[in-house]
Amino acid sequence: TGDAVLLDAANEHEKLLDLCTALGVRTVLETHGHWDHIQAVPAVREAGYEVGVTAEDAEMLDAGYDYVLEHDTVIEVGDLRLRTIKTPGHTPGSICFRLEDAPVLFSGDTLFPGGPGATQYPGGDFDQIIESIDRRLFTLPPETMVLPGHGDDTTIGIERPNLDEWIDRGW
Repeated sequence: TGDAVLLDAANEHEKLLDLCTALGVRTVLETHGHWDHIQAVPAVREAGYEVGVTAEDAEMLDAGYDYVLEHDTVIEVGDLRLRTIKTPGHTPGSICFRLEDAPVLFSGDTLFPGGPGATQYPGGDFDQIIESIDRRLFTLPPETMVLPGHGDDTTIGIERPNLDEWIDRGW
């Protein structure tokens, strides 16, 4: 339909603004409020794009935000629908986006190949991220492709068998 969203206004605001224009971005959705995911928020807001973030991470966006993302809501993007899944642990307000009617999950920094995102920074909570992954992400079909905020992709089916190992290693 020519409609798009930008997940995480991370960096290189000039390049992102060019892409936003070219792709028909309507809004920006933040997976969490860490600096490496929000550096371009001031520029995208100044350019007129609205930014959504969870209430728990909103204060991390010094440049502000425009609306709050809640758990289990749908964001329509043209003919596609993104369903929100709150996954606290990396930050108090971490959130993932599942593409409805397709096995695709945008996991931000909640789940990576080989384990959960880091929890040693302020607001991080290892037990909470494990609970988020186990109760909210590992309920998805095994073929669900996981596209994290950094690095390579994986699937729920590849990662699910490793949960106990992650708990035992403690990170």
